[in-house]
Amino acid sequence: MLTFLAVGAAGYVTDVAAFNWFREQPVVGDPVVAKVAAVGVAMVVTYLGNRLLTWRELGSENRRREVALFAVFNLVGLLISVLALDVSHHLLGLTSRLADNISGNVVGVGLGTAFRFWAYRRFVFVGAGSGDLDEPLGSEQPAGQGPGQREQDRGGADAAAAL
Repeated sequence: MLTFLAVGAAGYVTDVAAFNWFREQPVVGDPVVAKVAAVGVAMVVTYLGNRLLTWRELGSENRRREVALFAVFNLVGLLISVLALDVSHHLLGLTSRLADNISGNVVGVGLGTAFRFWAYRRFVFVGAGSGDLDEPLGSEQPAGQGPGQREQDRGGADAAAAL
């Protein structure tokens, strides 16, 4: 998770810097358009960071599928950020640079990051032959043990935690 957060921090810095640069360009005009462009730049940074660092040990049987899912989940994360920014800027009338940065780059990015972490871990960077998508990363079974055996080995801790 620490590597994911470090990659996310690099993406966040890229996103904020690009957003503020695009926001000041006369051809862009609207902060929502600036946010979309900034996220496009940050997506490249975060995909490479996550593929090369966060989930480097996981192979990928289908890189196109991985990239497509990464893009889809980033677009959902972008939608979350844009909705926060759009509500603040256009609906509430908070149009200052500070208000745009708080709504788009703090509230929106925070909510989008939580969603993306869950989605990447569950659907994107699952690795070749990683098995059950419901199992968290790093919870691989020793050879010859099924999910029920692992619960028994831990004294039913998983079952008790689920209650």
